[in-house]
Amino acid sequence: MFRRTFLSLSAVALLATPAFADNHSKDIVDTAVEAGSFSTLVAAVQAAGLVETLKGDGPFTVFAPTDEAFAALPEGTVETLLMPENKDQLTAILTYHVVSGKVMSGDIAGKSMEVPTVNGAMAMVDATSGVMIDGANVVQADIEASNGVIHVIDAVIMPK
Repeated sequence: MFRRTFLSLSAVALLATPAFADNHSKDIVDTAVEAGSFSTLVAAVQAAGLVETLKGDGPFTVFAPTDEAFAALPEGTVETLLMPENKDQLTAILTYHVVSGKVMSGDIAGKSMEVPTVNGAMAMVDATSGVMIDGANVVQADIEASNGVIHVIDAVIMPK
């Protein structure tokens, strides 16, 4: 009975793993596009003119909010941020989700620290009980890409 349950759970875990498991030949942007749950983030990255940067050599660590995280923002926020006249504000928010270098969850396990984001502000990462960044939960960690790593978060974080 235990063996059958273990095998069933193992099979479910393998089947539930998103299509991120390839050999890391895709960059961060292509990995996010392929995942299918980051269409708002990808649209924002395009509107901010950050596609080429996030396709660059890196390495980058991206805390990527899901479409649901963007949907949880007050009504009209995303549409307003995507307007050309708000490109600077959008860029500041998006670059707040990026840390230079490739930081895997094991690198910070059990620690709490401030980390410098690409936008120049500091973000608080707490990995003492799960992993959070500025109050957003990391719901899936260590999705490797050819130029860094993605950690999926459940909220959009805002620079202070």
